[in-house]
Amino acid sequence: MANTSASDDVGYWAPGRFIDSDHPAIRDLADRITGGLTDKRIKAVALYNAVRDGVNYDVYIDYDDLSNFRASGVLAQGRGFCVGKAALLAACCRAAGISARVGYADVRNHMTSGRLYEMMQTDVFTWHSFTDIKVDGRWVKATPAFDKTLCERVGLAPLEFDGQTDSLFQAVDPEGRQRMEYLNFRGVFTDVPVEKILADFRVRYPGLFSGTVGQANFREEASGRL
Repeated sequence: MANTSASDDVGYWAPGRFIDSDHPAIRDLADRITGGLTDKRIKAVALYNAVRDGVNYDVYIDYDDLSNFRASGVLAQGRGFCVGKAALLAACCRAAGISARVGYADVRNHMTSGRLYEMMQTDVFTWHSFTDIKVDGRWVKATPAFDKTLCERVGLAPLEFDGQTDSLFQAVDPEGRQRMEYLNFRGVFTDVPVEKILADFRVRYPGLFSGTVGQANFREEASGRL
């Protein structure tokens, strides 16, 4: 689970506890999306688009349910937040024969919704997740969190990924207002460090474990802000 050497790819293409790339549903999705494609970069881009837009972004999940952190669980539910969606993209890449891992950073979201801010008591999100994908011998970061439909609803261009340059976040909205900034890079992991993430979440965001999260509807709440 701990950080591993970037020169050692063994853990980056093998299935893990949460990046369960050997799950039949993951393998089926990867095969369906990349069938007929031979170039790994094009495969990675296709998988990114499939995960970004095929799974709704939703931060109001049950954080005590570990299936929300597991690739196959997120795929089955059709929704998830950044950690689960990054795990799903990593799993799909591994199932398609592409080395992938998950990375994390602390970010400040300047456009946090009022209800989410009230629940978290901050606009700083720890353990914000992205997928690190190895393409043409180098690691490239991709963040499949916010789906196209949600972005269009709140007036943001979807975050694109070309398989060659890092794709991390929308820095500003269409009006030029600052949206998100990275504060602290936590590193990359072979699998989702769930115990570390949940331990921090319980200390920093006790409101997420209050039992009221499931009563909120993020997509209805999103009205110009994420």
